[in-house]
Amino acid sequence: MILFPAIDLKNGQCVRLEQGDMARATVFNLDPAAQASDFETQGFEYLHVVDLDGAFAGKPVNAQAVESMLATVKMPVQLGGGIRDLKTVEAWLSKGITRVIIGTAAVRDPALVKEAAKKFPGKVAVGLDARDGKVAVEGWAETSTVTALEIAQRFEDAGVAAIIFTDIARDGLLKGINWDATIALADSISIPVIASGGLASIDDIKAMLEPRAAKLEGAISGRALYDGRVDPAEALKLIKRAA
Repeated sequence: MILFPAIDLKNGQCVRLEQGDMARATVFNLDPAAQASDFETQGFEYLHVVDLDGAFAGKPVNAQAVESMLATVKMPVQLGGGIRDLKTVEAWLSKGITRVIIGTAAVRDPALVKEAAKKFPGKVAVGLDARDGKVAVEGWAETSTVTALEIAQRFEDAGVAAIIFTDIARDGLLKGINWDATIALADSISIPVIASGGLASIDDIKAMLEPRAAKLEGAISGRALYDGRVDPAEALKLIKRAA
């Protein structure tokens, strides 16, 4: 089970949004590479990064910040935001990203996910961000008509490494992860699922370690780590003990 600390990039800075709203951004660190280094020092083993500007632009925007993080930390990094074609997938993997996350294109262009996953086994994850059960795209600016499960099922047997499932209604609000919906998704597909959106306290870490969540790969934590609501040492100790 992995606890992924999250770094969301906006204008080259480390921010957290509320419910994916770019107008409701809080800056937590002006230096994303320093933040990444802090997380590594705290003992985290896998970093989750999102290029928020890229998600809206449809192409990488915060490449310089991402590259500075890659040059600073040794832990693996998974990256989402603005990855809409095979060329971008290849470019990020060649720069040292361990796993790319395809979101909008997974809804609009499933063939891209299948091609990328086939070409780069274990290197491609799918980001499914749901609002009222339906998947949102374009940096959450638009809501599609399909459910997270419907899209996830498209990629069974495609070689996708993980599904990152976010409940937008909870994201950045510290209301706790929607474990019921996340675990229901994980139980319905064979692809490992990562929980995201709203992790609020050590209780969420304990929930992640319950037997019913055994199929999950882990969870992503953002604001709760920055606000000090989750103590990294305590969280990582619990996870290690449960392993």
